[in-house]
Amino acid sequence: MNSATTIAAHSDTVIETVGPVPLGPATAPVTKVPPVALGLLGLQHVLVMYAGAVAVPLIVGRALKLAPEQIAMLVSADLFAGGLATLVQSWGLPGVGVRMPVMMGVTFAAVTPMIAMGTSPEIGLTGIYGAVIAAGLFAFLVAPLIGRLLPLFPPVVTGTIILVIGVSLMKVGVNWAAGGIGNPNYGAPVYLGIAAFVLCVIMAITRYGTGFVNSASVLIGIVVGMIVASFFGLVDLGHVATASWFDVVRPFAFGLPTFDPVSIVTLCIVMIVVMIESTGMFLALAEICADPVDEKRLTKGLRGDGLGTMIGGIFNTFPYTSFSQNIGLVGVTGVRTRTVAVVGGFIMLGLGLIPKLAAMVEAVPQCVLGGAGLVMFGMVGATGVRILGAVDFASNRNNLFVVAVSVGFGMIPLVAPTFFKQMPHALHPLLESGILLCAISAVSLNLFFNGLTSSEAAREAARHQAASSEH
Repeated sequence: MNSATTIAAHSDTVIETVGPVPLGPATAPVTKVPPVALGLLGLQHVLVMYAGAVAVPLIVGRALKLAPEQIAMLVSADLFAGGLATLVQSWGLPGVGVRMPVMMGVTFAAVTPMIAMGTSPEIGLTGIYGAVIAAGLFAFLVAPLIGRLLPLFPPVVTGTIILVIGVSLMKVGVNWAAGGIGNPNYGAPVYLGIAAFVLCVIMAITRYGTGFVNSASVLIGIVVGMIVASFFGLVDLGHVATASWFDVVRPFAFGLPTFDPVSIVTLCIVMIVVMIESTGMFLALAEICADPVDEKRLTKGLRGDGLGTMIGGIFNTFPYTSFSQNIGLVGVTGVRTRTVAVVGGFIMLGLGLIPKLAAMVEAVPQCVLGGAGLVMFGMVGATGVRILGAVDFASNRNNLFVVAVSVGFGMIPLVAPTFFKQMPHALHPLLESGILLCAISAVSLNLFFNGLTSSEAAREAARHQAASSEH
């Protein structure tokens, strides 16, 4: 993150920080924050993650060609369930939740396999939710074992997987920038111009903005882009006008979940990757907050991921994980009390109960989202590159082969969608996920070339990987 003085300055009991707070117990955690500042800080956490949080329901909903009101429902459900998941992690339940300032949002890692499931007539949206619930239960049950799986996911593996996730999602961002697949005017200059304008606004804010403005550059870019797009007649607010101001988020709004074995296995593997990433996030946050995380507390945090994901499946949304942007924000603001995340969770709950807001999000033109998507998805890929930057390629050439072959496997569904056309249909959700193919390849090749690392070395690598992911 860029150096900044943030909203933390609203309170004389909160450390005003210029520049990022270094990892480690440099200062004591802030435990008392005035109510007004607490509300502002909670809102800041929500706004920093907002664009990324609502991106997944927009991607999935439009890929499955859902009606605008259904996509708006997905957005509301995403915010509502994200608020619940945040409260589970930050406030905590008996035996569940890491009880640290953690904000939860839908992970991008599951997007590609979920689209493959949803576009299959035999699986569909209810099959996605069945797989999400089952994967959440799986994560909840295996949480105590994840520490033992860390040696399977050194930086050369996780960096490669995250790189492929980002590259796979770029296809979505590029198509959005051109107006969206199926648009008869796909690629029109006005779409490309607006997408480029949004991208330039985000880059300018990132370069010259400070504090909260810098942190919320993507969200601000989307708002400015939507205003510009409205002058070209590209914004339809008809559904916003008819949407209600308040409504509850109902469980199983799209029907009772169905359970497809291959889809469940696919998302269970995705959840392992998500929990490995969460482990690193918790360890890095523990250093920022000077609040140690032992094995018992780590297990509670990973159970929070599992329970949050189950909540997501029940309330018509997707798998949840901790957002790295918010962990970085904890270091920048100097406010390390979990109460801020609890307030943020309640704000997300409230936003999820406002259908008119969700309809406004759905009304954002795809070309506007395209400019922002290039940044969001590109940053995911760049994070993978950054993690790979810590990998020893000079003295261990085998790591090059792990990355090269695994990226190749991950690109198969992207560059050759019919590559596995002749394979059994039941395996398509598995084979059409480049992320999953990449994960299987990277884990297998790393074991073949490098063997297993020690558990302590794996924990240290996860901690530094999470620190490098904060932005």
